[in-house]
Amino acid sequence: MSTSSAEGKTPPSDTQQRPAARPFLKWAGGKTQLLPHLVHRVPNSFGRYIEPFLGGGALFFSMQPPLSFLSDCNQELTNCFQVVQSDVEALIEELKQYRYEKEMYYSVRELDRSAEFAKLSRVKRAARLIYLNKTCFNGLYRVNSKGQFNVPFGSYTDPTILDPENLRAGSASLKGAVIQTGNFEQVLEIAEKGDFVYFDPPYAPASDTADFTSYTKDGFDDAAQELLLLVCLQLNQRGVKWMVSNSNTPIIQELYRGFTIEPVGASRAINSKASKRGTVVELIIRNYT
Repeated sequence: MSTSSAEGKTPPSDTQQRPAARPFLKWAGGKTQLLPHLVHRVPNSFGRYIEPFLGGGALFFSMQPPLSFLSDCNQELTNCFQVVQSDVEALIEELKQYRYEKEMYYSVRELDRSAEFAKLSRVKRAARLIYLNKTCFNGLYRVNSKGQFNVPFGSYTDPTILDPENLRAGSASLKGAVIQTGNFEQVLEIAEKGDFVYFDPPYAPASDTADFTSYTKDGFDDAAQELLLLVCLQLNQRGVKWMVSNSNTPIIQELYRGFTIEPVGASRAINSKASKRGTVVELIIRNYT
């Protein structure tokens, strides 16, 4: 099955009518800046597209594969994608009530500290996530040890909280996707020979990325990086193609020794420290050529 890309691969006919879509969430470690490198390395053909660390979904939206399985351990994130997929008009209506105001921001942020949060509808939770993402400091998603969102209010001129056109385009792109909440190792229950899996885990700590492992209350440590390698080894034996992006660190170089490891430059602007923003070297790892 052919895939779409900017490097000469022809998209399937059923995706040619879909409107262009961009990530509707800004996600730490998002792959918008790395896209040209990633797209260039996507296999020429594969069965299903599988992405277990969904984040903002930049590669997915760039490719718009007709058959895909998307997942993430962050339930608020996957709920948001599910709502965009199946109930985008209700989400757009809900987002119309939000304003870029400090008082409103902290009121909305505090919702997950109360018992009322569990009673919110799926649409209201999705709208809350988009609002916080668009108005919090630096667009960062971070939670504390209790799983509570704890990023402060951001300083912007006029942030776009509601982008109906892109939300509708994202909804169209997601029509052929299965979206679930789950840990990355569950890919072993799904992936079959001929499928393509893209792994974009929280990066191994390096100076430019060390602030961004708190996407969930459990974090992502060296043991998790080693478990990810074991998953990749099993997929490799199964005949599944996979690509991993990660930081250019000794542990990652050692873990994936024997596979294709390529350093690439990527622009990073989401770090809380201005001195750590700019072009950094990251790694793209593949089990195919």
